[in-house]
Amino acid sequence: MHSSSRLLLLSCLGALGVTARDVPANVRTLYNSIKAQGACSNKLATGFYSRDDSANTFSYCGDHLSDYNIIYIKGSGTAFANMDIDCDGTQGGPADDGRCGSSGDTQSITSFQDTVAGYNKGINDLNANVHPYVVFGNEGSKSGWKTFNPQNYGIKPLSIMAVVCGDKLIYGVWADENGDDGDKPVVGEASISLATACYGTSVNGNSGHDEDDVLYIAFPGTDAVPGANGANWAAANYAAFESSIEAKGNALIARIAGSTSPTTTAKTTSKTSTAATPTATCSWAGHCLGATCSTNDDCSDDLVCTSSKCAVASTKVTTTTLKTSTTKTTSTAAATATCSWAGHCLGATCATNDDCSDAYICTNKKCAVDTSLKSAKKTVTSPKKPRHASY
Repeated sequence: MHSSSRLLLLSCLGALGVTARDVPANVRTLYNSIKAQGACSNKLATGFYSRDDSANTFSYCGDHLSDYNIIYIKGSGTAFANMDIDCDGTQGGPADDGRCGSSGDTQSITSFQDTVAGYNKGINDLNANVHPYVVFGNEGSKSGWKTFNPQNYGIKPLSIMAVVCGDKLIYGVWADENGDDGDKPVVGEASISLATACYGTSVNGNSGHDEDDVLYIAFPGTDAVPGANGANWAAANYAAFESSIEAKGNALIARIAGSTSPTTTAKTTSKTSTAATPTATCSWAGHCLGATCSTNDDCSDDLVCTSSKCAVASTKVTTTTLKTSTTKTTSTAAATATCSWAGHCLGATCATNDDCSDAYICTNKKCAVDTSLKSAKKTVTSPKKPRHASY
């Protein structure tokens, strides 16, 4: 985009109360490396479409679960995903400029409406004109329908997501899912307020962004959830809400390598040979559990270099002693925070539960969080909408 055009767009967005930020260097490097890689290697779920007329080569990717603890959508070749427009949730209000009126499939509820109402912040649900939210995950009961439940991989409802679009970085929340009332299981959709921050007011309820160049990043873990008091849920406009989650968003993208320079004081040259207690933190991004290494000094904190991968220091030498129990706990916090068996953590390939570390279970041949005994989210009686066929 020419600088004059960019300034004009930013001026227009500012008049609408819309803010945007440049893509930081570490996120830009991630974007370019994923783009150059082609299709992801660790496909948590695959066979999705970006549009009804596209190939079903889009996947939810776990290539960077072990080092950056992120999940994203990627197609084949250089493709990411597009951005369709969602207008679901509370309708009307001062921020509604009428552009959602062209949508023929708007619903008055989002997937986690009950959680929003439970925050007791004066709103019953999110408003697509105010709240930048992302449609992430696919549900459905049709025979052969492709599905993906982000909660199986530790992603929490209403957790913060990062979106790279239009050469900008936007923060939003995970608030909706794709249903099975369309012709094909599709990915790539966001609320109209988020889309406007990316591409201006040319988008509307029936016209989004067609190019597959949008990167959607989700962050597993409770630290990605702002909760009732961590965001301005009752904000009157997009700018007021998005700015309220900016600090937490900035902290989350710091998971990605290159956000800070590693310091020598964070490293020690001596490694204990006793079993270390893994944690959800890593002070040297890009050198965390599962990262490639040559020596112990290539690994952050108390991790050691084992078989060219950063791993937990341990005296255990057989796989039979690594697994302490086949009984799985239903504590999601424990499942997402600990992994004592390197290479058998969240997103790793598996055949049975015994192939997965600690509290993880084997789901669809991937180690995932056990959600079998968790209370199900509120059932939406109206079917989720089909994706827009023309933009």
